[in-house]
This record gives sequence, C-alpha cells and structure tokens, in this order.
Amino acid sequence: MESSPQDSPLNPNPNAFTYVSPHPVYAMAISSSPSSFSSTRLALGSFIEDPANRVDIVTFDEEAPAFHYDPALSFEHPYPPTKLMFHPRPLPNQPGSLLASSGDYLRLWQVNDDGPPEIRSVFNNSKSSEFCAPLTSFDWNDADPRRIGTSSIDTTCTVWDVERGAVETQLIAHDKEVYDIAWGHAGIFASVSADGSVRIFDLRDKEHSTIVYESPNPDTPLLRLAWNKMDLSYMATLLMDSNRVVILDIRSPAMPVAELQRHQASVNALAWAPQSRRHICSAGDDGQALIWDLPMTPTMGHEEIDPVLVYTAGAEVNQLQWSAAQPDWIGLSLVERVTYPFPEAVCVLLASLGRDLKSATGSAQDVETHHKPPTLELDFEYEIQVGSKVFAQ
Repeated sequence: MESSPQDSPLNPNPNAFTYVSPHPVYAMAISSSPSSFSSTRLALGSFIEDPANRVDIVTFDEEAPAFHYDPALSFEHPYPPTKLMFHPRPLPNQPGSLLASSGDYLRLWQVNDDGPPEIRSVFNNSKSSEFCAPLTSFDWNDADPRRIGTSSIDTTCTVWDVERGAVETQLIAHDKEVYDIAWGHAGIFASVSADGSVRIFDLRDKEHSTIVYESPNPDTPLLRLAWNKMDLSYMATLLMDSNRVVILDIRSPAMPVAELQRHQASVNALAWAPQSRRHICSAGDDGQALIWDLPMTPTMGHEEIDPVLVYTAGAEVNQLQWSAAQPDWIGLSLVERVTYPFPEAVCVLLASLGRDLKSATGSAQDVETHHKPPTLELDFEYEIQVGSKVFAQ
C-alpha cells in the first residue's frame, strides 16, 4: 500500500504542517541528528490488525514548507511496530541513519538518503521456541548507543548490545506485563508495568530494583514513562485511563512531587523537552497537546500548575515526539475521523513551538540546546532508606 500526503482540515495554525496517511499510525520517530539526513525525517508505523504492516519514511522540507513522500523509502514491517527510534547519534563516516523498531522482535534498519531501507539485524532471545513474547516498547541509550533496552508482556526487560547482536542481560522486572522502559544514564534504566509500579534498575546490581512509585490503586497499570534527560532526578508517568500526568522526584520516592491535571480526557503520550529541564509536553484523547513549565521546587505539588501553551489538534492524539535535533519542533500523530475518502485518516503534525515557548515563559531562560545532561548515580544503600528495595525475581 502506498501512502501520500493529502489536504487536511486540521491545519489552521500556520506553524503546523500535516501529513495524512491512508492507514492508522501509532509509532512515530523524528530523525535525531541534524547531520544524519539532508532534511528532517519522520518514520511512521502503521497500526493495522494484520501481520502485514508498513513503515513510511517522510521528509519535511522546511523551505517549501511541506512533507515529501517517497515510496522508495517505505518498507514492510511484520505486525504493527510498537515503537520506532532513530539512532541517537550520527553514524561516523556513514550516510543516513539506523532505525530501530519493536513488535514481535527488535529490529534494526539502515535508512539512507536514497534507496530503500534495508534490514540490518533481527534480535531474538527465544532460541528454543518459534513463539515470542511481543515487545511493548524499547529505548535507545543515548549515553551508550550500543545498548537498547526492551520491555515485554512476559514481565521482562532485556538489554541488548546491538553492536555484538547479543543479550547483555535479561531481568524479570515486574509481576505483570512491562509497558515501557526509559534509560537514565549508561547503566541505569526504569520501567513501568501493569502491576502499577515504577522501578529503577542499575546494571551494576542486577539482582535488585528500587520502587520509586506505585499507583494508588494497585489494579491501575502505568502505561508510559519519560525520564528528564536534562535533570535525571525527575521522571513522568501515565496511568491507564487517567487525565493526570504524574511527576516523580526519585530523591523522594513513593509520593508524586506534582500531578498535572488539565487534560479533559485520558493522556496518551508525554515527552520532556530535550533542551530544558523544566518543560514537558503531554497529549491525549481530548485532542490537546499541553506544554507545562514546572517550578522544579520541592513544594511544586502544592501549587496550581497550568500549561503555558495549549495546542488544539482537533482530533485524538495517540503519540508525540519532541525533536532532539530541532527542539522547536514537536510531532503529533492524530486519529482524524472524517468522512469519505478517509474514514480513519491519521495526521502527523510538526508544530514550530520554540518561539511561542520562549514568549509564553517570558524568556529563553533554562532553554539550553547545547547543555550537557548531568550524570546519574544511584546509591543503593541510600535507596534502602528512602525507597522500597525489592528483589527482581
């Protein structure tokens, strides 16, 4: 199936640009390095109830400005990809970039400036069985790009060394399905699960994990996790069927440091700003993308926190990405329910928000594009005193 851009009624904002796909889209990635390609690229994974799915690579031409679709850059993907990510760094002496996808397995694809993408590797840790536990998500370690961590419905998290094509470690991370995973630093990651907990793992101590949060209702799964790469003390998570974004300070586990509650329906996606420690974006079924400017104080949970920017998409938002290469840009994937000829079209928008963000916050303070992220070290003796240290079964 070929996809092509179409006009959309969801584009009243002159700083928003739309690409409409003929099939539902869930997974989305924005090229992570400005030097990887000549123009910004988006990878869009179809969400079709069939083994035959697709990944489309579309290019955004800022001079036009418009999306450009090249059928040669699309490829078939077994089952719907649950997540897509470009390599976090430009490849030395190589054109293009690597793209990772998760679904039945973790896969690496070579995406070039011209010519069709090629499969590089398929990572399968189930050597003794023809069946595999589906992967719900993964995260590419930007501090150590040879590592990719995956989460699975079989309660495990697996750390792959993608350069060697081998498993570095596999942990039974939770009591139920693991829905998301996020790296904090080179050897530290966190995960969320249907068991309602956020757990941090240090690869130096693989037998234990630290519980930093549990949902108030034990039967309420946690679906998404985002770690603030500009201030590794903070992370954010989403509860199933909830309009709240829960902000956590891992130095003070168990209780959220703040809860953002301005969405009118379930929140589906969130992303920290890649250039600012204080800003986070959330989006959901209310058709809104909200950007928040957090006070980052120990008492911010007692303050009324309102979004500093509201983008009304006009349709349910099921995914968002904040571009690390171009922090002014945020990508949204929307489910637009319109009439013939697109009964369920999906729009992906890039909204240039950098100027608006600086205007809304009054200055460019704390927006440091080239700021070096801090490192994170977990002292497990200290964590015993402040957190719930549990054995990773």
